[in-house]
Amino acid sequence: MQLRDPSRAAHFLRTSLLQLTRPKPLRRAQTQAVPRAPFSTAAGASNSFTPSFFTPLEPLLVNFFSPTYSPFKNNFFFSSSIGPRIAPPNMASSTLDESLAAFLKSHAPNDAFSETDPVKATQALFPSATYTDAEKGELSQWVITSTHLAATTEDAAKSAERLSTLNTHLSTRTTLLGAKPSVADIAVYQKLAPVVSKWSAEERTGEQGYHHIVRHVDFVQNSPIFGLKLDEKVKVDLDNVVFKIKPIDAKAEKERKKKEKEAAAANAAASGNATATTLTGEQGVEGTKSKKDKKEKTKDLAQAVGDAVASTVTGKAGGAPEGAPTKKKEKKEKQPKPQKAAPVEKPLSPALIDLRVGHILKAEKHPNADSLYVSTIACGDAPGTDNTSEYEGQVVRTVCSGLNGLIPLEEMQNRKIVAVCNLKPVTMRSIKSCAMVLAASPRVAEGEDSHKGPVELVNPPAESKAGDRVFFDGWEGEPEAVLNPKKKIWETIQPGFTTTDSLEVGFDVEAVPQLSGEGSDKKTGVAKLKTAAGLCSVTTLKGATVR
Repeated sequence: MQLRDPSRAAHFLRTSLLQLTRPKPLRRAQTQAVPRAPFSTAAGASNSFTPSFFTPLEPLLVNFFSPTYSPFKNNFFFSSSIGPRIAPPNMASSTLDESLAAFLKSHAPNDAFSETDPVKATQALFPSATYTDAEKGELSQWVITSTHLAATTEDAAKSAERLSTLNTHLSTRTTLLGAKPSVADIAVYQKLAPVVSKWSAEERTGEQGYHHIVRHVDFVQNSPIFGLKLDEKVKVDLDNVVFKIKPIDAKAEKERKKKEKEAAAANAAASGNATATTLTGEQGVEGTKSKKDKKEKTKDLAQAVGDAVASTVTGKAGGAPEGAPTKKKEKKEKQPKPQKAAPVEKPLSPALIDLRVGHILKAEKHPNADSLYVSTIACGDAPGTDNTSEYEGQVVRTVCSGLNGLIPLEEMQNRKIVAVCNLKPVTMRSIKSCAMVLAASPRVAEGEDSHKGPVELVNPPAESKAGDRVFFDGWEGEPEAVLNPKKKIWETIQPGFTTTDSLEVGFDVEAVPQLSGEGSDKKTGVAKLKTAAGLCSVTTLKGATVR
């Protein structure tokens, strides 16, 4: 057919293309109706470009986007079923409410109240901190969420559910963002401080209590990081703990998060194959092409099967005819696997022991053992190191030490010590100990009680910092990652640890026959224990053993 009128030709072309690309409508009985929601595609593609000859089709009735639970039920936003549960930065548009701005003006530094945007207020409060786009979106979402905390207009069940969700979120985090402070922490404090102050001991630290919310409130009001100037603070009695919760195993938590990510990835792959997407514009053309491709693939597969059957019967297409003798496949000789080179064993030396300066951030009595203290010690570990956790923004180790009754608890608080950091962790009365604190005590004769005291902690130089390497002069080297208990390296080297008449800690090589040797080549002398900042010492004990 020939159309001479250009306008009629264009109309004919538009109509033909539309008929080719429009998919067949789905039956409503086969789909699930969903409430109308802001629409976006799974890949986040823009729908702003639509060719002029297409009429946009009505979206298919499939529940591709489902309301996802933000930190609390009042804050819904739409995302794919495997998407992040925190709104991205372009979704979390929030401002500081009047009460929070007034609180910042009265109690917070750096004139943060002058900023209405939570991100800018956070950057004004903490200028040295940097935040990713995801963290900016998350802190904005938390500012929105804080306005719903302790709301008097809702029933007790909803309030309890919100508090429980927040408490769980804080169970593995120092701040709402993990380790970084933000204005969201202050917003949550402002809403919850009046509520927490009225809680009973059971509500605070009972078996069903909100331990982590109380800890967060106490941290925000007292930490110099936030620098809040408060006339009245929530009174928190650190000794009045009704129910002691078990510490979270950082390694187990890491494995749990890894499994969740793998499950999410598997769901993403499955949903990518099974999920129907809304087709508009060019997507309609792509959908039509994909259907044709499937039909063509099916035809090709049928053709291949037919050829294979024909070759079996007639012997054509390179196949052997039926009944013809077949050659056996020659077996390939197995190549011997290359043997792994045995690791080079380091010579015996005090340098194999990983000695570091540690900073005790807090110490408390072991809940299940009268002779033990449980200390939280920063040893300079990198984030994510095995057998570490996070406390007040620092990477720490939990250490059990048999010093209860030998050293007063108050002397264990906020002080520097020397720690052995590569012993294999040991569980002591249900608490995993991941290092050992070095202490000196008098030498005793065989058969006498070696734990009767007195005991003094080894003191590193005052200028040293947590994580500084500690070594014996003349015995420098790289320590083992973890000492092999079967090789008894610690048990062999430790007898040489001693103190001198000048109260310095040292290593007496003569006390370790494996190192001192015999005859004219016998080594003697005491190597001083030191850091880059100076020597390590004890207070009064001379000629003591150190372990």
